[in-house]
Amino acid sequence: MSTYPLGSHVFGDRQCAFTLWAPLLKQAAVHLVAPEERLMPMVRDERGYWRATVTGIDPGALYFYQWDGETDRPDPASHSQPQGVHGPSRVVDHTFAWSDAGWRPPPLEQWVMYELHVGTFTPEGTFDAIIPRLPELRELGVTALELLPVAQFPGDRNWGYDGVYPYAAQDSYGGIEGLKRLVDACHREGLAVIVDVVYNHLGPEGNYLWGLGTYFTHQYRTPWGDAVNYDGPHSPGVREYVIGNALYWFETCHCDALRLDAVHAIYDFGARHILAELAEAAAACGRHWGRPFHLIAESDLNDPRIVRPPASGGYGLDAQWSDDFHHALHTVLTGERHGYYEDFGTLEQLAQAYRRPYVYAWDYSGHRQRFHGDDPSDCPASRFVVCGQNHDQVGNRALGERFSALLPFPALKLAAAAVLLSPYLPLLFMGEEYGEPRPFLYFISHGDPDLIEGVRAGRKKEFAAFHAAGEAPDPQSEASFQGSKLQWELARTGHHGQLRAFYRELLRLRRELPALAGLDNASLTAALVAPGVLELRRWRDDSRIIAWLHFAADPTTVTVEPGVGSWQRLLDAADPAWGGDGSTLPATLDAAEATLALPPYAVVVYAARLSA
Repeated sequence: MSTYPLGSHVFGDRQCAFTLWAPLLKQAAVHLVAPEERLMPMVRDERGYWRATVTGIDPGALYFYQWDGETDRPDPASHSQPQGVHGPSRVVDHTFAWSDAGWRPPPLEQWVMYELHVGTFTPEGTFDAIIPRLPELRELGVTALELLPVAQFPGDRNWGYDGVYPYAAQDSYGGIEGLKRLVDACHREGLAVIVDVVYNHLGPEGNYLWGLGTYFTHQYRTPWGDAVNYDGPHSPGVREYVIGNALYWFETCHCDALRLDAVHAIYDFGARHILAELAEAAAACGRHWGRPFHLIAESDLNDPRIVRPPASGGYGLDAQWSDDFHHALHTVLTGERHGYYEDFGTLEQLAQAYRRPYVYAWDYSGHRQRFHGDDPSDCPASRFVVCGQNHDQVGNRALGERFSALLPFPALKLAAAAVLLSPYLPLLFMGEEYGEPRPFLYFISHGDPDLIEGVRAGRKKEFAAFHAAGEAPDPQSEASFQGSKLQWELARTGHHGQLRAFYRELLRLRRELPALAGLDNASLTAALVAPGVLELRRWRDDSRIIAWLHFAADPTTVTVEPGVGSWQRLLDAADPAWGGDGSTLPATLDAAEATLALPPYAVVVYAARLSA
C-alpha cells in the first residue's frame, strides 16, 4: 500500500484505500459510480481525515466523495480526472515499468532548462508526442525539460495555471501514465524533468476545495482571490496536502525538480515558512532515494532568503528566477519602457545583472515607488535562473510576440549570447532556439460563460498598463491555441537553422570551457567599454574568455586591451555559419591595444591561448 495518505490507493486483493481531509464535514462517504454504483461510509479521525478501505475495486473505477450525505464532489487529491474537472475521479494503479533505476541527474550547475507547454509543443499536444523530440533537445545542449503546469485544468487547452487537481496530470495530455512515459524517456536520454507547480492558488472552475472551508483564507488576498491557508486555523492539513503533492511528483512520477510558481503570492507568517518545510521534505526525499530533488522558485521579491541555507536564515530552496536579468536584457534590446519595464533600460543595468543577480538590491524602484530587493552577494550564481524569453514575458503581451517578431535576426543571436554567456542557470523558451515566428498567446477553454467574459475583461485591463497596441486575440478561441503551436519544420531551414546552430555552439562553449562552465559571478567583470558595447570577462583557473556584445543597430568601433598573452577568436556571430556576412575581426589578438570594428548586434568571443 502507498504511504501517501490522501486520495485513492490500490493494494492487494482488489482493495482500495480512500482518504479525504475535510475536518468541517459532519459525514463523508465514497460514492462509486462505475463500473457499479456503491456508497461506502468513511470514518473520521481526530484530525479530520476521513478513511475507508473498500474491497472489490479495480483500477479504472470512478468515484466521488459524498459530503454530508448530499453533495458529490471529485477527490481533492484525485490522480486522474478522465471526464474533466467536474466529473468523477478515477482509481489509478501506479505500477509502471520504470527503466531509470540508475538515473542520476547532472549537477544543478550544469542544467540548461528548456521550458515548454505540452499542448503547443507538438501538433498532437501530448506527453507521448514530446518523446521523439528529446534527442534533438539533447543534441542542442539542453539538460533539463521544464513542463508548464500539467495539473488537471478545465477543458483541453490552458496554460496550466488554472489547474484545480494538483495530483492529477491533465487527461488530454495523456494523464499520469503518459507523464510517466515521458519522464522515463527523458531519463533514458539524459534529461532531467522539472514540473511547474502552483501552490499559491487554484483555478476558478472546478475548484471544489473552496467548499471545504479550510484550504483558503480571507486573511490575505492574491491576484486570484483568497490566499491558500498556510498559517491559519486548519492550516496543518493544507500544508500536508501541498507537501504530499511535491513528494508525489518526486516519488510516484520520478520528476527531478519542481518550479514553484509565484512564491511571492504564498503568504505564511508562521515561524516555519511553507517554503522551508517543502525544502526539508525535498531534501529528506533525496536522502531516501539517493539522488537530489530540487526546488526552483519564481519570485519577484528579489529576496535572497529564498535560496539561502537555513543556517543563514534562509528557506533553503535550490534556485530562483531572476526577473531583473530578463527585464534589463529585454529593455536594452527592444527599447520598451512601459509597465514594470520602466525601472530598466540602460546597458549599465545589464552589466550590473552579470555582476550580481539583482539590479534592485534594496534600491529605489520608481515603478513600485519604494525600495526593492536585498543584496544577494552571499548566494552562488548557480542558484539563479535567467532567460531572454519565457511563457510569462511572451504570453502576457497582448499579441504574444516573441523576440523573433520584435528584433532583427542579428539581435536574436545577441539575445542568445547574453543569456548563455552569463554565469547563471539558463532557461530557453520552446522555439526560441530557431526563432519560432508564431506567437505564444494566452488561451483557455472554460465552460462558464461569465468566467470567460471575466478573463477577457481582465486581460484587456492588464494590457492597458502596457499601452499595448492592437486587439488581443480571444483567449477562449481555439484559434489562439492552434496559432501558438510550434512549427518544427522551420528549425533546420534558412536563418532558423543558422540560429539553432548558433545556440548549439554557444551551449557547447558553455559546457566545454571552464571559464563558462564555472558559475561564479565573482570571477567575472562586466563593463561598458563604448556606447552600446558591453565587455564581459570570465575566468576559471587557466581558462579565460572575453566577449564583446554590441547592443546597437549601427556599426561601431571599440578600442580594447585584451590583457596578457595571446587570444584566439572562438565565436563571431558575423560568420556565415550563423547567418552573418562574414567576420572582419582578427583571428588572434595579443596583449597590445587593438581597435575592433563591430557590426550591429555583434557577438564576439575570444579565449586566452594557453602557452605551449
